[in-house]
Amino acid sequence: MRKVLLVCSAGMSTSLLMNKMREFADSIGYDIAVDAHPVSTVDETGKDADVILLGPQIRFNLNKVKGMYPDKPVEAMDIQAYGTMNGQKIVERVKELLGD
Repeated sequence: MRKVLLVCSAGMSTSLLMNKMREFADSIGYDIAVDAHPVSTVDETGKDADVILLGPQIRFNLNKVKGMYPDKPVEAMDIQAYGTMNGQKIVERVKELLGD
């Protein structure tokens, strides 16, 4: 099972996207666990993640989070995919980042 951490300013704006990602992953049989947390907790919540995706509104934290987890894929989510809650596009990007 792949573990994906979605990070935003308060952990709430990613809730809908998290559900959309789970729905799409289930539909293609991709074993994924998606959690959403605020950026203030990424030092703890990122430890078990296979990939960490930041919401566009906090992309200014990207280098900081990359520095905390240099051995994991860390990326800011595509603003259009995030804005339209396109779970399919985000899951496809996760698969690319992880080589799945």
